[in-house]
Amino acid sequence: MFFSPSPVKLSKAVAAVRIVVGLLLIYHGKEVFDSELMNGYMAWDNFKSLTGKIMVYAGKSAELVAGILLALGLYTRISAVLIIGTFLYITFLVGHGRFWYEDQHPFLFALFGVLFFFTGPGAWSLDALRMKEAHQHVV
Repeated sequence: MFFSPSPVKLSKAVAAVRIVVGLLLIYHGKEVFDSELMNGYMAWDNFKSLTGKIMVYAGKSAELVAGILLALGLYTRISAVLIIGTFLYITFLVGHGRFWYEDQHPFLFALFGVLFFFTGPGAWSLDALRMKEAHQHVV
């Protein structure tokens, strides 16, 4: 089993990673409620305009909402698209686009978004419950 190319408990492994990534996004996204921290972000050169303030709050809100949805496994693919867009923006437009070193963390979050877009939520998700109920009503 250890040297086999076949997945081992893939659905549960994806779910465990999804939940941890979701909780990390919630942790970062809850900064939206810390005005001092948000003002610090708005002092960055990228965000000194009115649209910059909107972008800072939109980005942190996106992290929070995507994190909650991801942790719950609810609308996982929509959450994944939100994560991909938010963190590619951070990597290439806010950061320097050096995803191999300086901007690696936001880029890794974008890659997790890609992973969850293609794999779905895995086990232990509200998406699975939602789809199960939808199929029961059809039959």
